[in-house]
Amino acid sequence: MTSFKRKFDRAKDKFSGEVKEAAGKITGNEQLELKGKIQSSQADLRKNMDVGARINEIKEDIAGKINDKIDKKKRK
Repeated sequence: MTSFKRKFDRAKDKFSGEVKEAAGKITGNEQLELKGKIQSSQADLRKNMDVGARINEIKEDIAGKINDKIDKKKRK
């Protein structure tokens, strides 16, 4: 599965969960509210467990910091 598809699916699940939670609160349906909370939390958990995406973010962060240091030395 591509990174974009995973991110899209997580965002979709997060949004759907939040909508269910809100609908449950509005209608007083505690089961629907709970289902929404669970779905939203699962999306957050999957995001945090996506090691590949986290590694790429860390690599990008490190590369950005190295580039900033090099650029800084060039300006001196």
